[in-house]
Amino acid sequence: MSEVKKAPAGGGSGGGWTRFVTARPRLTLLVALVLTALAVLAGGGVADRMGSGGWEDPAAESTYATEALEHRFPGSQPNVLLLVDAGDAGVDTPAVAAEARKLAERLDAEPGVDGVGSYWSTGSPALRSEDGHQAVIAARIAGEEKDAAAVLDRIAPAYRGTHGPVEVSLGGGLAVRHEMQTVIQEDLLRAELIALPLTLVLLVMVFGSAVAALLPLGVGIVAILGTNAVLRGITEFTDVSVFAQNLTTALGLGLAIDYALFVVRRYREELAAGADTYTAVRVTLRTAGRTVLFSALTVAVSLAAMLVFPQYFLRSFAYAGIAVVLLAATAALALLPAALVLLGDRVNALDLRRLLRRGGKPAQDTAGSGRDEATDAAGAGWGRAAALVMRRAPVFAVVTTAGLVLLGLPFLGVTFGTADDRQLPVTASSRVVQDQLRDGFPGNPGGGITVLAEGTATPAQYADYRERIAALDGVGRAEGPVTTGGGSAYFTVVPEGETVGAGAQRVVGELRAAEAPFATSVTGPAAVLVDSKDAIAERLPWAAGIIVLVTLLLVFLLTGSVVVPVQAVLLNALSLTAMFGAVVWVFQEGHLAGLLGFTSTGDIETTLPVLMFCVAFGLSMDYGVFLLSRIKEEYDATGDHEHSVRFGLRHTGGLITAAAVILAVVMVAIGTSRVTNTKMLGLGVALAVLMDAMVVRSLLVPSVMKLTGRLTWWAPGPLRRFHDRFGVSESDGHNLSPAPDVEEVSGRWRETTSLRG
Repeated sequence: MSEVKKAPAGGGSGGGWTRFVTARPRLTLLVALVLTALAVLAGGGVADRMGSGGWEDPAAESTYATEALEHRFPGSQPNVLLLVDAGDAGVDTPAVAAEARKLAERLDAEPGVDGVGSYWSTGSPALRSEDGHQAVIAARIAGEEKDAAAVLDRIAPAYRGTHGPVEVSLGGGLAVRHEMQTVIQEDLLRAELIALPLTLVLLVMVFGSAVAALLPLGVGIVAILGTNAVLRGITEFTDVSVFAQNLTTALGLGLAIDYALFVVRRYREELAAGADTYTAVRVTLRTAGRTVLFSALTVAVSLAAMLVFPQYFLRSFAYAGIAVVLLAATAALALLPAALVLLGDRVNALDLRRLLRRGGKPAQDTAGSGRDEATDAAGAGWGRAAALVMRRAPVFAVVTTAGLVLLGLPFLGVTFGTADDRQLPVTASSRVVQDQLRDGFPGNPGGGITVLAEGTATPAQYADYRERIAALDGVGRAEGPVTTGGGSAYFTVVPEGETVGAGAQRVVGELRAAEAPFATSVTGPAAVLVDSKDAIAERLPWAAGIIVLVTLLLVFLLTGSVVVPVQAVLLNALSLTAMFGAVVWVFQEGHLAGLLGFTSTGDIETTLPVLMFCVAFGLSMDYGVFLLSRIKEEYDATGDHEHSVRFGLRHTGGLITAAAVILAVVMVAIGTSRVTNTKMLGLGVALAVLMDAMVVRSLLVPSVMKLTGRLTWWAPGPLRRFHDRFGVSESDGHNLSPAPDVEEVSGRWRETTSLRG
């Protein structure tokens, strides 16, 4: 058991950062503990300040029309619906009608509630069920989403339930979003309770040592709590989606564990090579630490690309993602080294795997080395697998690429839609109401298309316009106008078929193209979807360009090659094909819907593929950087390309696979959510991570690098000189390790020559 080594007072090759984080390790950890406690206080109740919407473009025509209608015609945009069930008596019986009118009057008198209307006051057939047993009271709760939700919480108990001869249930867009927020919070807590113990068990299996296993978990918890505090601060200035908390948990655990795994594994390797504690930490930070930094920057850039989109749903994931990535990297590069300095070789203490060994006997002298026979055997297995792949490189490259492309083919049939109440489980109260409205009413109340008309017009002009839009293909009926004295009016258009289906979207385009004697603006769910798709399509090239260009630059700075960055981007993109194909096959087409417990709507929410691409691409690059950095380190030391590829797979294959499995466990725990979008995100990214680690990194990368040979490391003279001056690599700290003994060198030589043979 080694004692804590004091950092050298100055100079040396350890670097200023190493001296900074290791000079006073106890103080460093104490400060971190205090900051984490403050983060717990600051981040408390953050979910209550988040929203559950954010799919609309704030600058779109539909957003303008919605806001204008909310101020001028509150009743045109109802977000709360009271479903009044009269049973066999029917909604037109005097007693039922009297009770319904009384409820509507009470609702209209509630502070914060505007635009109350009902079947009994308007006689609209759209507000009465086809069997005559149910009818609707519609209203709008105005204000910001959080304020409107507070009003709903206040009034809901007074209206939900039995009132004389009727039974009342609450639905509408606001009720759906509010219940979705509640379900997400409950599901996130359950996911954390599932993920944390499973993660700890897997870490113990990877490290053996319970002490080493707790370190990555601690880094993850610090990152999650810190990000919650950051998000709490951001909610003071802008809207943040409650869905972003799922990404906080997933990336907080996943990336923190990835980074800590890489750092602790390298530290244990240095200890096993004979280094003292301080030297081992110094080398780890100069090698694995730089890789962690580059990996974090790559992931952060992938997530930051979502800031170019106007929808706050996507921007929220950028806020959460950037914060959690940077906090995870900071904890791994500051708190973790301080803990390692204090622990020394006690990082290998409490080897729980001894309990599983036959007879309870420990493996041969492994307690202080950070190695055991299983680890060595696994590493040799990865080395042999890499050699096999490279011997048949053309076959593996072609077959693997073809298989990934084939898995992605279903995405060619993707249909984009918008999130609605069917995201919720079938037992959710607001979902039950919406199902009854969808199935039993001639037109889904509140789900049609609304046309805002601005400008002076005569009754004849209004009537002529209504007749022309009613005659458009795909329009079921057109109602209106409802006017004010201020030169504004609105028309309600009920499309045939689905509220946001392809037909409804086509009607939106025709309404916007139709000539009118006044200015028109179109809104409604279908119009919001059309505008959201346009906004994403307009900005998607910018987001993709940012991700690709910055990734190319970062990988070039790490490797000094212009070929490796291009390979990394192309192979990473290829690793996502299975995820996108599965999303369409499972969630759009409905395969496995019963097993996974969701309702397929026949489309994919528009923003989800963008989100999943940014998250999965960043995580894939995370593993790519780990592998490439180790290959480059060995290539710089030996100049042997094929040996370096085998060496990289041998020393990181098991680590990357373990990290991917742990991250997949976390994402699957998130995927147990009862909300479909969260389920899709969790399960889809889990699949992408596993495909990347087990197929792309294991088969495609070594086969492609074999085919490109020494050309892999080529760069033109000016760029090579640029890299020599500004680039970094793990090999910068390679000579800091104690020299390996003769037996280790001869063992490496025997491994290399046998693999060549």
